[in-house]
Amino acid sequence: MWGNLSKYSPLFLLLALSGLILLLRNIQTLEMLPLVFPTLSQQKFNCQTVLALHQLQSRLDSAFRSVGPLLVDRNQTYCGLLGPDLTADEAAEERHLLESIAWPEPRLYAAPLHQSSDPSRSFFVILSSGGEWRVGGQLEALVHMHDFHGRPKRHGGDFLLARLWSPELRAGVAGRVVDHQNGFYSVLFWLPWAGPAQVDVTMVHSSEAVQVLRRLREERPDRVYFKSLFRSGYFSETTVCNLCLPGSHPLCNYTDRHTGEPWFCYKPKLLECDTRINHAKGGYLKNLLTSQEELLFQSDINIKVPIQVSGSDRVIVLPERREKVYLEKTVNADAAMFRPSGFYYQDAWHALGGLSVQQFNETSAITECLQGKVVHMYGDSTARQWFEYLNTFVPDLKEFNLGSPKNVGPYLSVDSEHNILLKYRCHGPPIRFSTVAASELRYVANELAGLPGGPDTVILVTVWSHFSTFPVEVYIRRLRNIRRAILQLLDRAPKTLVFIRTANLQALDPEVSLFNSDWFSLQLDTVLRAMFKGLPVILVDAWEMTLAHSLPHELHPQPIIVKNMINVFLSHICPDRKKH
Repeated sequence: MWGNLSKYSPLFLLLALSGLILLLRNIQTLEMLPLVFPTLSQQKFNCQTVLALHQLQSRLDSAFRSVGPLLVDRNQTYCGLLGPDLTADEAAEERHLLESIAWPEPRLYAAPLHQSSDPSRSFFVILSSGGEWRVGGQLEALVHMHDFHGRPKRHGGDFLLARLWSPELRAGVAGRVVDHQNGFYSVLFWLPWAGPAQVDVTMVHSSEAVQVLRRLREERPDRVYFKSLFRSGYFSETTVCNLCLPGSHPLCNYTDRHTGEPWFCYKPKLLECDTRINHAKGGYLKNLLTSQEELLFQSDINIKVPIQVSGSDRVIVLPERREKVYLEKTVNADAAMFRPSGFYYQDAWHALGGLSVQQFNETSAITECLQGKVVHMYGDSTARQWFEYLNTFVPDLKEFNLGSPKNVGPYLSVDSEHNILLKYRCHGPPIRFSTVAASELRYVANELAGLPGGPDTVILVTVWSHFSTFPVEVYIRRLRNIRRAILQLLDRAPKTLVFIRTANLQALDPEVSLFNSDWFSLQLDTVLRAMFKGLPVILVDAWEMTLAHSLPHELHPQPIIVKNMINVFLSHICPDRKKH
């Protein structure tokens, strides 16, 4: 008898295995028991049991199936190549933009610290201009860089900033740095006020440090990582997300259908891609530099360190010869002379180029200007700072509680008496906010496409800080989508006012430099200005407004600087307001 049974044993084994597979393939029915029959399910099943069975099912499925998971995309290693194919015109524009931000490279790759630029051994000198400087003229200084052994540098590429300022007059203006690529740099200042003035030149990064930053931008776009939470019933999983993800793991593709903006998450092991419920900053990668590279990023040694003057750093600017008041002076058409976008005098920003910046010191003046307006603010936390300033300064604006997470939004404030609506929404990923609901992840271009626009619609767009860790092509694509949406909006509603707030300077230390260096911001800011040049949008020059002021640089500028930005903003909205 046992012999007869043994010859049927393969058949019995096959039937038993088939039954087990059938049972495991119906695990989803078991998973629904806690929802349909909670009491019964608690008696017979628990989450750990179901999870164990589900994991066993996954292993068996992978063993019996040769077909991979159903996915929409696989990883690509270079973030800049993701997204829709470019047209010939777009490709030509991109090449031109990348060429415009090309940075001089040092002759020696990975030079040791002692061969890098040392601001303490470098110096600048103010060049004489016949013994006097007058309002409307130009002041020039010459910078000579040296290494840590005191030897003159023979190449360019150092990242320098310069300003002319007067603590007595609470005045300041940004300077222009010209790299001669031989260790010498010219610094040019336009002279807008009469009286004392002082030259400051700062080395933000040495050319050797910039070389490291450029490598990080191109090779390590994952150095800030993101995450998303997936949830279905009792189960939840968290996976890493980014514009491009290393390895060959299955991916969830969240590329936007309208703009083509790519975004990916590693696919959860158990849950489906459509169960994502939020987005958040995951963190910052460590150990990105070699021990030699780390020496190029030291606070008080070679990150944002002033360069000393040889001789005096102060001058007295005389009134212009025709004795006109400086505020009445028209801008000279001499193209050879550097012209800033504006300057501070008595802590008030004065724009050049025709705009008369009014001082909105009273809340009633702001209310009068914004009456009947709908103001949409889109972007990062520097746009949110404008919303918070207006919401705090104008008591008639009442914030409507949308239940939004702190510092994330969206936010909405209303002044029903004066018919003012103020709104803020963050831009779509990459966004380094704490936690944003997946349903609230909106791309600026898509939001603009849904606006009717009109003479009572005001729009502010601020997009820059969260793109500093990615290849510049990623930022170009984002601005291209936003620009297209703005032009379409202005085509259907030409009287809509659109403002673009530029990048600004910020405090740097060794860690922040690797993720949010001012050098990254400068590159993005140069691209932004070029892409919107000549278009019917208004640029608020946050870069010069933070550089020209005497206050320390901060990612979120101090209130007096924000107030001046808001004054520029409101002066464009209400250019004919009667001065009080």
